[in-house]
Amino acid sequence: MPMLWPALTIARYTLLEALRSRLPWLFVLAACAAAGLAGFLQQLALTESGAVQAALLAAALRLASVFLLATFIITSMAREAADRALELLLALPMPRAAYLLGKLLGYGALAAAPAVLFGLLMALFAAPAQSALWALSLLGELWIVAAFSLLCAASLQQALPALAATSAFYVLARMLGSLQLLAHGPQAGDSLVQRATAGAIDVLALLLPRLDAFARTEWLLYATGDWQALANVAAQTAIYVALLASCALCDFYRRNI
Repeated sequence: MPMLWPALTIARYTLLEALRSRLPWLFVLAACAAAGLAGFLQQLALTESGAVQAALLAAALRLASVFLLATFIITSMAREAADRALELLLALPMPRAAYLLGKLLGYGALAAAPAVLFGLLMALFAAPAQSALWALSLLGELWIVAAFSLLCAASLQQALPALAATSAFYVLARMLGSLQLLAHGPQAGDSLVQRATAGAIDVLALLLPRLDAFARTEWLLYATGDWQALANVAAQTAIYVALLASCALCDFYRRNI
């Protein structure tokens, strides 16, 4: 296949770049630091110290994986753009879709590292089946973040604006459920401004992924996760990764090189 082999080559070199930048060691360091912090805060809890430790550890690992992966993707793409390596690759006699596919495959494989590592760590504090569901859901969340980071890095070509846009996207997607509850709650009121705000939040809820449904801590604490919840996560992951990849591909093809 004319597009598969170049894509696999690009994915391979993407993984090699991650290894040379010591990113896997940063994941390990983040796991150790999160475990140490959760163990320290566990001593401060008066009741249900084990649940507190598991909840804090899950939250810290989730944020660390998203931050490290997004930062690596954006800085790597920004470095390629600054060194003109991206223009050189896009000028080669291969489909531009192969470059994008290779990057997505590389970053997708890279995202599996923290998902597996952190899932195994959480299995020490929660039921193994629920930890597996949590890890698979985290992998889907990381794939969405990776696709959005790739889109921002390719479009903005500057590390700081791309990091800011990715952070805003992630925080907003995580808070959409809470924002909708506040906007439609009994205390929201019925003024024109409040109704307009509630409508804007509902529109955002239709456009953005519901990351608050991914990697839920309650799965680990109360064993409430099931395959139906994972199927919902998988459907959102497939839709948004495909949508974001299509947007990035349009950006690649509009460039004149």
